[in-house]
Amino acid sequence: MRRIFFDHQKFSTQKFGGISRYFANIIGAIKENPDFDYLLGVANSDNFYIKDEQIPLNNALANQLLKSEFGFRRFRLNELYSKYLLGKNKFDVFHPTYYDPYFIKYLRKPMVTTIHDMTYERLPAYFWVQDPLTSQKRISAQRADKIIAISETTKQDLVEILEVDERKIEVIYHGIDVFSPLALEPISNLPQNYVFFVGDRGGYKNFYLLLDAFALLANKHPDLHLVLAGGGKLVGADVEIINRKKLNTRVHHFQANDAQLNYLYQQAKLFVYPSLYEGFGLPILEAFKAKCPILLSDTACFKEIAQDAALFFGKHALDDLVYKIEQMLGDEVLRKNLIKKGTERLAHFPIEKSMEQTLNVYRELC
Repeated sequence: MRRIFFDHQKFSTQKFGGISRYFANIIGAIKENPDFDYLLGVANSDNFYIKDEQIPLNNALANQLLKSEFGFRRFRLNELYSKYLLGKNKFDVFHPTYYDPYFIKYLRKPMVTTIHDMTYERLPAYFWVQDPLTSQKRISAQRADKIIAISETTKQDLVEILEVDERKIEVIYHGIDVFSPLALEPISNLPQNYVFFVGDRGGYKNFYLLLDAFALLANKHPDLHLVLAGGGKLVGADVEIINRKKLNTRVHHFQANDAQLNYLYQQAKLFVYPSLYEGFGLPILEAFKAKCPILLSDTACFKEIAQDAALFFGKHALDDLVYKIEQMLGDEVLRKNLIKKGTERLAHFPIEKSMEQTLNVYRELC
């Protein structure tokens, strides 16, 4: 039986989040395969996706003792626990959940790392100059025996920027549950006619271009609203800019669970994803499943994932964004055609395929 060791990193820093959910999905696939077992380097965690795991110090007393600003105590404890398990060496493949190379001097087994994007490397102006992530990612990629890239775009960036040998890179797309019925939970006080945005709003996410576009559309379309989900509460600059543009009654934020998020996609006139760069773009698949028409920035990754199942705008072009939103709002045939193509495109991304390809990478290293 092949045992895969997942360390603590993202399970220490995320309660919810795409990367910790990604690794929880792999653990779920391992549980269903008799050829595999797993080891989890987590002593204490409040991560939602591993709440049913047998974690040694998940109890009220430990939670109280480990409580600290920004979770430093928990992170340190979990790192020590991961190092302890690395030292015991009772596993076949190591798959760290992020890029901190603390494990380098302890690791004596094959390693897989997943590169989720190359945003820091492509858009350094949007990040703190002393952030260690880029150097950590390089060290992790160099040490890895296999690298999982979540798109061809990410693979090409790895080869170009980090000069990784492409022979050790496997492209494995993200997947979602394509076949199960969509879980829906209605949300009260939801506008009837709205454009939808999901996730973080800062920096390279390009949210403020969308806000500028919506401000231009608001007077022309008095019943149109902008609905936001996730990304934390509207505070600081978000509130200031929304008020300055006199949009405080037209912009609405919801911190939604998965079923509510599906409902928000389903009820939207269109979903806009204006990022300057992404490694994959999982919300594209979520929108496809919810039968929501999509407007995307013309980034390489989005074109790779969505192909002809979405409409695209120039990622820096305000006029183009305004024009494309109006085009989609006013053309029911276009929206229905995009929904149909989105359903067809979604069939290429079943989570079962993604998980089996990941297990194959482990098989190869074992």
